Amino acid sequence: MPTDRDLILRARRGDAEGREAFGELVTRYQTSVFNVCYRMLHERGEAEDLAQEVFIRAYDRIHTFDIEREFGPWIRRVAANLCLNHLEGQKVTAELDDERDADSAQLPESVQEIRERSEQIRGALASMPAHYRVVIELRHYQELSYEEIAEELKIPLSDVKSHLFRARKILAEKLHASN
Repeated sequence: MPTDRDLILRARRGDAEGREAFGELVTRYQTSVFNVCYRMLHERGEAEDLAQEVFIRAYDRIHTFDIEREFGPWIRRVAANLCLNHLEGQKVTAELDDERDADSAQLPESVQEIRERSEQIRGALASMPAHYRVVIELRHYQELSYEEIAEELKIPLSDVKSHLFRARKILAEKLHASN
């Protein structure tokens, strides 16, 4: 099985084999990229569209990718940044997803409680300003260090720490108020 590095080098050729190699990278990372987009946008259709845009941009810029970096974290950061730009450009509040289609009365209590809590968290995250939502995404879902978040968002480390502190405080207040 070829490494990501091998696939990137082949993709840079731009020929049929290169497109096939990039297709393999898409296959490897499409789920994680979609998950980033979905957690930030809370709307399946938009998440699918932006996930596709992430790979189009990555393909267009494959020649500038630093081959010494890991592709997975990089492509997920591209997704987070694209979603953040989309949210800031649109100035819309993302909607909650439609997971509530199932009749909740038929679910066991513990599953019901977990689903309700998950919906509360998603709702609280969706109502937060985008700059707080993105630091939560990068820190808690992508597990980036504070330094990596600062580098990725091009903001000072102190801003990362204060954004995370405020985001967690807002999230805790929203969750406490909903109980």
